[in-house]
Amino acid sequence: MMTTSKPAAFIDRDGTLVEEVNFLCRVEDLSVFSFTAAAVNMLKDSGFLVIVVTNQSGIGRKIYDEAAMHSIHDEMQKQLGNTIDAFYFCPHLPDDGCSCRKPNLGMLESACREFEIDLSRSWMIGDKKIDAETGFNAGIRTALVRTGYGSTHSSEINPSPDIIADDLLRVVEEILRH
Repeated sequence: MMTTSKPAAFIDRDGTLVEEVNFLCRVEDLSVFSFTAAAVNMLKDSGFLVIVVTNQSGIGRKIYDEAAMHSIHDEMQKQLGNTIDAFYFCPHLPDDGCSCRKPNLGMLESACREFEIDLSRSWMIGDKKIDAETGFNAGIRTALVRTGYGSTHSSEINPSPDIIADDLLRVVEEILRH
């Protein structure tokens, strides 16, 4: 049986899918944006893999452990009806020199090994300059949301992302128009 590759929406977690909380480590502090489920469902219905890629230096800083982070991801899956295809995270500190921390491509490369991904139709979506840089480094299209840090980071990105919109739902609507 022949497998066909799918486009992926690589999506940052904090400030994009969920409210920004400095070092989110408790399920009770998790607040999924009201539009996230609709946006993710639209991507899934259009044939996209939905892959979360998130820097989690709080693990490296010993603020929380991997189990706490996995609990947050489990709760996100529950609230979103198990629509996220995979979560990839970088536990390292910004100066550790790892290959996985955004804007490096380790998390995207891991996803490409695990899934049949058509990068030519894929997107990197986030709320920070580092998310856009990840997409630029991967040679894929980029989108910036103005939630989280997006309202302050949009003017810092050069070149500009392909799409800049108020939130993930507006970004997904634009992506699906392309």
